[in-house]
Formats: sequence, structure tokens, C-alpha cells
Amino acid sequence: MTRTDAAQGLRNPLAYIAERWTPSPAVVRRAAAGALVMMVVIVVTGGAVRLTGSGLGCPTWPKCTDESLTATHEMGLHGVIEFGNRMLTYVLCAAVGWAIIAARSQKPWRRSLTRLGWTQFWLVMGNAMLGGIVVLVGLNPYTVAAHFLLSTALIAVATVMWQRTREGDGEPRPLVGHAIRQLVRVMVAVTVLLIMVGTVVTGAGPHAGDSSDVARMPVDWEMVSKAHAVLAWIVVTLTFALWFVLKAVDAPRGPLRATRDLFLVLLAQGVIGYVQYFTDLPEVLVGVHMLGSCLVWIAVLRVALSLRERPRATADVPAQADPALTSA
Repeated sequence: MTRTDAAQGLRNPLAYIAERWTPSPAVVRRAAAGALVMMVVIVVTGGAVRLTGSGLGCPTWPKCTDESLTATHEMGLHGVIEFGNRMLTYVLCAAVGWAIIAARSQKPWRRSLTRLGWTQFWLVMGNAMLGGIVVLVGLNPYTVAAHFLLSTALIAVATVMWQRTREGDGEPRPLVGHAIRQLVRVMVAVTVLLIMVGTVVTGAGPHAGDSSDVARMPVDWEMVSKAHAVLAWIVVTLTFALWFVLKAVDAPRGPLRATRDLFLVLLAQGVIGYVQYFTDLPEVLVGVHMLGSCLVWIAVLRVALSLRERPRATADVPAQADPALTSA
């Protein structure tokens, strides 16, 4: 490596790597999928922190204690669990970074994929800071809800990027009629409302995240749980109706397959939800339900994204440095 090469690498490492490496489309897809999987993992492990009462295992942020960056022996298992979840943020950053590098190095360069990767990166940074605020305010349920909702937005961007690695950059072409697309928009909106109400159930419920006296949202927990169940049944009904409509109009296999998968995930999530409700919310089932929430959201987005196709663009984008990303 010459001095000029080193200087160029320091100025724009992404462009430097892109000039010397061309990943296959399969590598880019796996990188995007890996980032998505890590986002689901960190949501589930974050739920484990709350469900084990380890939310204040590290009582401050960014250090674990005022004197120590890491968990100490005196803090016990709660400190290990909380600090371990913090460390997973670095693993998530590495996964997102790998997705950005793979997208930036692909030939031809697909600028849209790179931007989706950077969007994930900044959302991860924002959510990490919000997680610190959650600790500093003593697990205030409203900040906990915001922390989960921002994670949900992060999963949405990662899902879109993963889907886009399987498509081209041409103008999207609808595969179904306008009425069906409207039905799916309603289903996505109701799912967002379902997730939001789910955070209220969490904020009002018994799993405060710490053994100390953590404030809860001042609402009737059982009433909100029933509203959450009603919204879930609305999503199930819309999914069932969508499948029949798609069959009636002889829709392509993609939307039908995505709708079927969503219906199966919803049924599994519904069973888990009712069992945990009638068994007084055992921690293990609540954690599985959080995993199911992520999978439902991904499945809903896959249905929405399956309603159109994006062909390969005819013009290749040259693999020069993007001035907007060089400064980043």
C-alpha cells in the first residue's frame, strides 16, 4: 500500500474498500439479513433484561457505575445481564456496518441500499442514547415504550433493506389493484397501533424491569390488554380477508405466500398471548411474545413490500464516492 492509498483510505474508507472488493449479491443479502436478525436479538435480550429485573443492574450510563465502566462482582447476575445487553449494541453496530460496507461495495453501486444502511446506523445510535436515558430516569415506562418503538422503526428499515437486496432499483410496479393496496395500508396502520398499545400494556403491567418500586403507567392494565387483543383480532381478520381477495383475483404467488406466512405468525402469537394472559404473565412467555411481536411486524412489512416489484435499473451507477456520505 502506498502513502497515497493510505491517505485515500483515511479520507473515505468505504470508497477505498469498494474499489478493491466486489461482493456477490448473495453476500449483500446475507449482510442485510444479518443486521435484521441482530436487531431482533437485541430486542429480545432487552426484554430479558426487563423480565429478570435487571433494568437497573447497571445503575448509570454510559458507565455501569460511577467508578466502573463494566459490571462488578458485587452487582451480581443483574449487572452481568444488563451490561451484556449493552455490549450487544456493539455487535449490532458491527452487523449494520458490515451491511453498509457490502452495499457500498456492490457493483453497480446502489446508492439507495447504502442510504438504508446509514439510516439503520443512526437509528441504532439514537436508540442507544435513548436506552441510556431509560436507565438515568429509573426505567420510566414512557421512555421504555419509546425505546421499544424506536427499535420497531429500526426493524422496519432493516426489513426494507433486506427486501431491496432482492430487487432492482427500477420504478416499482404494482402487482395487485389499488383496493388491495389500500387494504394492506389499513392493516399496516392497525399493526402499528397494535404495537403501540402493546407498549402501554408493558408500561402498566407487573414487569417493571427492576425489583425496586418503578412507576407504572396510570391505566387499567386489564382494560388495555383487552384493547390490545381486539386490535390483534382486527389484524388477523384483515389478513384472512386479504388472503381470500388475493385468491379471488388470482394474484401472484409472492403476495399470497407472504400473506399466508403472516397469518401463521399471527396465530402463533395469539396463542402465546392468551396463554400468558391466563397464566399471570410468566416471564418466559412474555419474552417469547416479544419475539413474536418482532416477527409479526416483519411479516406485515413483507406483505406490504410483496405487492410490488422493482426491476433492475437499466443504467448503472458508477462506483465513485458519494459526497453526502464522505463526510459521514
